[in-house]
Amino acid sequence: MADTTWPDERLIAAAQRGDVDSIAALVSRSQSHVRRFAHALCTTPEDAEDAAQEALIILYRKIGVLRASAALASWMFRIVRNECLRRARTLTGYHLPILDGAERSAEEEVLLRLEAGIVAEAIAELPADQRSVLIMRDVQGHSGRAVAAALGLSTPAMKSRLHRARTTVRATLLSSVGGDRG
Repeated sequence: MADTTWPDERLIAAAQRGDVDSIAALVSRSQSHVRRFAHALCTTPEDAEDAAQEALIILYRKIGVLRASAALASWMFRIVRNECLRRARTLTGYHLPILDGAERSAEEEVLLRLEAGIVAEAIAELPADQRSVLIMRDVQGHSGRAVAAALGLSTPAMKSRLHRARTTVRATLLSSVGGDRG
């Protein structure tokens, strides 16, 4: 049975201090968790493997910047999420616009990041077939016909999965904010 716990705080602290053996052990013990995040968030298995590998490299190189050893899982989740989104944007040329050419305040930026994290977690909880359709259609911006063809589905089947995915994510988001904001 696979280990479901993250490495303990002593190992993380030793890695943060630069102990090479601890860093190697930390990367090794985090690998299954990081891969699971990546497979939950990325559209394709190939992107997931690439994102997981990139996240582990970042862990190896930048463990010293992690402020609290208890935050390893959330830090790695953010790295994987950002890498999956980066890969999706690179594939489609999609970038989030800043509305009205105005810069966001620090508070707005934090709220956007928190909201993005909540949305990413809601998407990660979807069944794989629904998650793939939702990411390809709504995140990557592919046409419905292209998504259906890429996944070997009929257009009605793709639309059905997309509807179920959107409904589930919407319900998850509404429950996370404590009710309908309407």
